[in-house]
Order: sequence, then structure tokens, then C-alpha cells
Amino acid sequence: MKTMVISDLDGTLLGSDRQLSDFTVDAINYIIQCGVSFTYATARSLNSATALTHRLALNFPVITYNGACIKHPETGEIIEIQCMDEAQIASVKESLQRFGVSPLVYTFLDGEEKVLWQRGSESEGMLHYLASRAEDGRMLPVDSFDDLFCGEIFYVTCIEDSCETLGRLNDELKCCDSLRSVLQQELYRPEFWLEIMDYRVSKAHALDDLKKLTGIDRIVSFGDSVNDMPLFEVSDECYAVANAVDALKVVADDVIESNDDDGVAKWLLENYKRLI
Repeated sequence: MKTMVISDLDGTLLGSDRQLSDFTVDAINYIIQCGVSFTYATARSLNSATALTHRLALNFPVITYNGACIKHPETGEIIEIQCMDEAQIASVKESLQRFGVSPLVYTFLDGEEKVLWQRGSESEGMLHYLASRAEDGRMLPVDSFDDLFCGEIFYVTCIEDSCETLGRLNDELKCCDSLRSVLQQELYRPEFWLEIMDYRVSKAHALDDLKKLTGIDRIVSFGDSVNDMPLFEVSDECYAVANAVDALKVVADDVIESNDDDGVAKWLLENYKRLI
């Protein structure tokens, strides 16, 4: 039976400083060298994730955008992607306009991945995010709300400084069976993020596709947040780090040491022989 280890990044594999510790890098590269199949599943893009994981000798495709996309970690080749259709986009657009929220829109324009946002509509939280991506060639400002919705759209993110409006927007979107939305406070900062995608998108759905692609039979997973719940539900073993939300700890097989204490890496070093 083939086993794959899959870990969330932020709050799980990454420390509170948003970095992989040297201990974690060395531990994961060691178990990979010993024959363990290892990958990650994250809400981040591949660009953002690779900046933090480039020292890992990854040997399997990675899950990005909460499961909307599976990519090759070295080449960036898209293996699977779930885009939204016209009806879904129309529903999202209508709801955003009703609540006065201007989002980041992740799309493919002429085959190139771009992140669109409307100039002059940015919240403080979005301005901080954009400043952190100043060198990212995907970022593309547009002049109007309508200009946001072009190309092959696969992910929409709203960043606001309070959860009041996003909470009401999230409630409305959850009434749309064709969409999935996830509302969370940003892990490292005070603002709130609402992420919107096709209803089929989840880390669990992407993992099912990945299992079919790789022939993997068994899954051991690690996480810290509510967006890891679907991943835990389809895993054979699942472990929450000590800093995880209570809801995830309840469904986990066990709670291990925190992200700042290299909990995932320590567990893997202790158990890797039975995962080969």
C-alpha cells in the first residue's frame, strides 16, 4: 500500500514567522530521501508557496489555491484546474456589487496566470497584501469593477479590515449551490479573507485527483485551520498541530506539537519508517 504525507503550510509546516525552520527542511528532505512520498496543500499560489518551500526536495505535485489547482512544484505546469463558468461568475459579481466589495480575481489571460484588482478600491488589508507582492509579475491593476471579470477565472479573494460585510456576503454565497466560500481571519494580521471558488474545489477533491494521478492508496495529513477539515475527512490518519483551531483538533486522530515547535517534522522523523 502506497502512502502519501500531505501537509498544510501556514500555521502547520511554517512557523509564526512564515518560514520553514532549518530543522523542518532537513527532516522533510531526509524522509523524502528515505522514500516517503511528501507534498503540501495550501491556500497560497504556487508562486507564493515556492518562495517559502524552495529548499524542499519535493517529489510529487502540490495542491494550491485551497484545491483549485494542482501543479508541478518545479516547472509550474498545471496538472488539474477547476475554473468557474459564466453563471458562477455572474453570481459572484452580483453579490460583490450588492455588498460593495472589490476583490482580487485570479484568472488566466491568454494562457498567463494573472491577479486582477481595481485601482482605488483597496482596503488597508489589500494594500498590505499588494505591497508584499510588489515584485510578482502576476499582479495586474484594472480601472473598473467590470474589468476584473475576464479570462478563465478560477479563484476570487476579498480582503477587508472587518468581518461584518464579509460575513454577510459569505452567508449569501453559501446559499448558492454552485459556489464554495471560506471566511477566515488572516493568520498573521488582523484583516479577514473571504475566498470564493467552484463548489467542487477543496483540498479533499484535489487530493482525490492527486491519488488517481499518482496511484497513492493511503493519506496521512497535517493541518491547523477550518480549510483543512475536508482534507482530514478523506485522510487515513490526520494530525492537528497544537496551535490548530479547536474544531480541527476534535476530528484529528491526535494533536501534535505546534508549528513553532516543528511538530510535523518531529512526528515524521519518529514515524517515517512505517510510511515507506
